[in-house]
This record gives sequence, structure tokens and C-alpha cells, in this order.
Amino acid sequence: MKESTKLVCAGRHPERFGGVVNTPIFRASTILAGSMAEWEEMKRARAAEEPGATTYGRYGTPTTHALEEAIAALEGGYRSLVFPSGLAAVSTALTALLSAGDHILVTDSAYSPTRSFLERVMTRFGVEVETYDPVGGKSIEELLRPNTRVVYVESPGSETFDIQDIPAISAAAHKHGAYVVMDNTWGTPLYYKPFAQGVDVSIQAATKYIVGHSDAMLGVVTCNRDTWPLVKQTTQDMGQTAGPDDIYLALRGLRTLEVRLQRHGESGLRVAQWLERQPQVEAVLHPALPSHPGHALWKRDFTGACGLFSVVLRASSKASLEAFVDALEHFGLGVSWGGYESLVIPFTPGKGCTGARWPYQGQAVRLHVGLEDPQDLIDDLQRGLLALSARESRAQDQEASAAQACSS
Repeated sequence: MKESTKLVCAGRHPERFGGVVNTPIFRASTILAGSMAEWEEMKRARAAEEPGATTYGRYGTPTTHALEEAIAALEGGYRSLVFPSGLAAVSTALTALLSAGDHILVTDSAYSPTRSFLERVMTRFGVEVETYDPVGGKSIEELLRPNTRVVYVESPGSETFDIQDIPAISAAAHKHGAYVVMDNTWGTPLYYKPFAQGVDVSIQAATKYIVGHSDAMLGVVTCNRDTWPLVKQTTQDMGQTAGPDDIYLALRGLRTLEVRLQRHGESGLRVAQWLERQPQVEAVLHPALPSHPGHALWKRDFTGACGLFSVVLRASSKASLEAFVDALEHFGLGVSWGGYESLVIPFTPGKGCTGARWPYQGQAVRLHVGLEDPQDLIDDLQRGLLALSARESRAQDQEASAAQACSS
């Protein structure tokens, strides 16, 4: 099946539910057996890890199984598991793969709560955590140790949008017996196929584009055959489960993922190209732009781009940045992304972003381009840039007046 057909069909079984097109919401904890023979069959199905086996609410209902089946099919993995948030998916997958004495390499461009979980929690249990430059410096081959268990990648990186060479990293990690775990939220199951690139575990913050409407929290972990038993067991041991209503919203969002992403991607690129031409902009960090350092890798490995990218503004102060943000009408100021709405949020590059990797002097913001008309969004950004310029001019005039007063 083509991807657009798979998005519509994956995980759907109307014949099981009286012909209902969408898998219904099953709110359930207890699942009753009609006889001892049926009870034994339920226990056997759970022990055999049969896909779709419904034996207790914590292990999933038909609503849960529908989303897990769909995501695994779309990403090209073996099996998937659903979690109550993206961070819950990250923390459980890493807990499943790491033990005391293990070493993990995590890109310093990863989602900051991922790094915080490793540094605050996993180090307390004897795991060695080391960050690495995702695009330069030492190669992964040089950083791998005999006890390296996991190499954590995120491409593009959060905020900085570094593109990593995942196939090369995977080959090196596997040569040393390490697993590769990837945050694939930006690429989505549609625009990046992690298992074809050598990834062992793929994580989606389904809160973002899969749900797509900013009204549910959800995470998904997809595994290959080797990692599935470890992640599945830890998920059950930690009691991780997600509510059926949120899962239903993810299933609903999944069916329109392609058409939404096409609009996000086209509008995002149009806005990014316009921003590149503006004098108030120092740099636009969008992997689909030829000016992006990782553009060639993005073009090789990805089949599209979403609406998330970063911009460095020629703003000499926080006051100028505030003037830009406060002048915006269509870009809301808030965390998260992947919904229908456009968002802006300022950020400061992490401690690893120095030198040639982050040569910029201005103030950085991350933009999510939503489903509004792109010209309206461009006009909105123009208002923001004009407000920034006005604030910069006032600051320069004040500096000049102060300098003149001192000289006189």
C-alpha cells in the first residue's frame, strides 16, 4: 500500500465492531471470561504476546491495540506500545535498555527533558551518561566504550535542527553491540522510516503531529524484534498505560496526518524562505533549505519536512525579542507543537552549541507554522520584525544620546 492508503487503513478492523469505521473507545479495566476454558485461553494469549489480546485494561484494549498496530506498520517496526506522554515513552524505553554500569551516548541536541531524565534519574542508578556533538567533533566510533549500551539520536535536533547521519551511527553502534534509540517526532512515521536506517527503537511524542489538534498527551515506542521483549516487559513492570479517550484522538488524527503535514510543510518552507530574505534575520535553521548545513543528509534520508524550524533574529537585547514576540497575533506563545495552530517560543542554545556549531549572535526563536494561510503568517511576522527594528532603533538612539552626553 502507498503511505496515504496505509494511514487510512492501518489498525482499522470494522469487521470486529459491527462495521463501525473507527475503532470505538473501550473504557475498561476488568475483562471477563465466560468460562474457565476461556480464562485459560486469555492467560495463554497474554503469555504468548499475541497482538490484540485483550486480557486486562492495563495491557491495552482494542482501542490501544489499534493505534499500536497502525504506528508499527507505518514506521516499519515489529511492535509498538502506547504511553501517557512522549517523556513517559522516552523514560520507559531507556529504563528498559539500561542497567547499572552501562554507558549511554546522548546527542546534546536532544529534547531537554530527555537529557534531564538521564542526568537526574539514570545516573542515580549507576548509568554513565555522556553527551556528544551530533554533527561534528569526535565520531561516534571514537566515543563508544565496551560498556556503551545505547546511542540516543534525534534528527533534526530540538531547537538547533542538526541533522544526524543515522545509518552511519547505527552501523558503528551495532558493530560495538549497542542499541540505537531515536526520537522521530519531527520526521513522523510518514517522513522518516527509522528501522530502514538501522534504528532499534523509535519514539514518537504522539502529542504532536499524530494527535494533531493540541488536545491530548500521548507517546508511542516502536521496537524491532530484539528490543521488543525488553521494552514490553519494563512497560508492564512500571504500570505504564494510556487512557482510551486520548488514544482515540490519536487514531482520529492519524487518518489526516498526510494532508495536514503537506500543508504544514509547504507553508513552513514558504515562511522560512521569506524569513531568509529579511534584513532583521541572521539565520533560518530549516533542514529543507539549501542553506542548512544538514540539507544534503535531510534530502537523502527524509521524504518531507514538517512545520517546525528555528530562526535567529538580529536582536541585540531581550527587549527587542520581546517586541517581536508581543507584536505577533497569529503565532501563540507556548510550548509544544504539531497542532493546527502556529506557535513561537524563544530559546537559548544548549551548552554544547558553541563555536562553529552555533556561530550566531542574535536572539533565537523556534517557530511552528500551523494551518493558517501562509500569507497571513508572513504578514504577522512582518509586524513582529518591524516592532523589533523599531525597538533596536530606539536603543541605538539612546546609546548615541548617552555617548554624546558623556563626551560633552
